[in-house]
Amino acid sequence: MPAIVFVCLGNICRSPMAEAVMKRLLLDAGRDDVQVESAGTGSWHVGEGADPRTLAELATRGIEMDHRAQQFTYGDFERFDLVVVMDDDNERVARSLAPSEEAAARVVRLRSFDPEVAGAPEVPDPYYGGPQGFTLLYEMVERSCRGLLDHIDATW
Repeated sequence: MPAIVFVCLGNICRSPMAEAVMKRLLLDAGRDDVQVESAGTGSWHVGEGADPRTLAELATRGIEMDHRAQQFTYGDFERFDLVVVMDDDNERVARSLAPSEEAAARVVRLRSFDPEVAGAPEVPDPYYGGPQGFTLLYEMVERSCRGLLDHIDATW
């Protein structure tokens, strides 16, 4: 079964939101053949739930999630076919953990699938802002995950 991991810094805001949105899109598309998880490059939130603002934004969209933060590790390259990162730092850390150039090539930016932007800009971290940042995050993540679903449909 193909597997995707979304990676951000602490695994409490951006990557869990992407995980929840992608799972919903896959469910709605009738795709139960893709495993989706999320992780953070840092360890300080391991075992914690998602940020309450992430959960609140997802709830307004009818999406619930049960989440416990975990750290992205070297061994995750054995478990996941695609490592989807949120920003420059996440990309740098993920690539540094890759056991080979082939594995490093499986690291991609989430917004590279966003049809409304050129290139692969970062998904900004809303942690230090208010709830409006989580609304903008959701919109970015949903667009990008829809593009990722199109990519999955074409390749898996």
